[in-house]
Amino acid sequence: MSEPQSIEDLIVGWEVYLQRMFLDAVYAMRDRAQIGLLAQMLERGDIEGAVRAVGLDPVDFRGLEAGIATAFEAGGRLTTTQIPGTKDPSGYVLKIQFDVRAPEAEAFLRSHSAQQVVEINDDQRAMLRQHLTVAMEEGRNPRTVASEVVGKVNPATGRREGGVLGLASSQVEWVHSYEARLRSGDPAEMKKALEMTLRDKRFDKTVEKAIREGSPIPAEKIDRMVVSYRNRALTYRSETIGRLEAMTALSEGRDQAWRQAIAKGQVRAEHLIKTWKTAKDEKVRGTHRVLEGKIVGFDESFLSPSGAMLRYPHDPKAPGYEIIGCRCTASYRLDYTGKIRRGDA
Repeated sequence: MSEPQSIEDLIVGWEVYLQRMFLDAVYAMRDRAQIGLLAQMLERGDIEGAVRAVGLDPVDFRGLEAGIATAFEAGGRLTTTQIPGTKDPSGYVLKIQFDVRAPEAEAFLRSHSAQQVVEINDDQRAMLRQHLTVAMEEGRNPRTVASEVVGKVNPATGRREGGVLGLASSQVEWVHSYEARLRSGDPAEMKKALEMTLRDKRFDKTVEKAIREGSPIPAEKIDRMVVSYRNRALTYRSETIGRLEAMTALSEGRDQAWRQAIAKGQVRAEHLIKTWKTAKDEKVRGTHRVLEGKIVGFDESFLSPSGAMLRYPHDPKAPGYEIIGCRCTASYRLDYTGKIRRGDA
């Protein structure tokens, strides 16, 4: 990435990078999965054995974990370049460097980036157990189910696509709902399929024709539509994780950089203020629209209309409904006179 000039520059670059790290981990898991053994375990009715055959391993997400740590450091380093230096008695300007090994910084990385990897891995296990259990209860062919888990190799990319591995448990439920509506033959249900956000709209005419003619959608066409839906769901998840983790790491890095400057006497906490900034479009959630332009002291939190307290946008301590998908940022500013807080400026 080119040398960043602002937090916005950092966000753009790190969103894409962390998204790629997540996808790389998913593709690595799919390639390593023992499909034959997975099918064999399913034939025996051994769900736990099938899950083990997939070979889930947190190590696959080491790139994502390392990326989060580096994004955190990047946010801190950029911030230190923007903090005014102080002069010693001889006139030498003193500037702090962001210390990623400071106790608070290491504590964040231990409690956040490592924990995120654990949570992703645990969710994959839960999702697989649920998906495989349902498939076996429906009496589906074990080899077909095994293929659904990891997907099939796309000759053009060399990667396995269309599998459920990598999706969140909730997203697998979306896939099941979409597929059930297509296979139902019920016009009302098929119309609901046309309202699902992650569908591949290139297939809309096929569904509309089936509704209009009162005929079922060919099974092979539904299979293609479901595979496409899974691919789009994986892209959606990677984008969500990339955005959330980039903005959380960068925001925490900025906050800790200011705290390090305060600890070293370069800045006084009472002079520092934070302003909430939204993306100013129709996608901004209502609770954050209210916070636009709100100013608080550095050691204060923003109070959301939901009742949640946020030190800054993407505060990892805040509820998920306040941070997932959020595109807000905070601006930091020194207010030596207090005019900005009073509204005099």
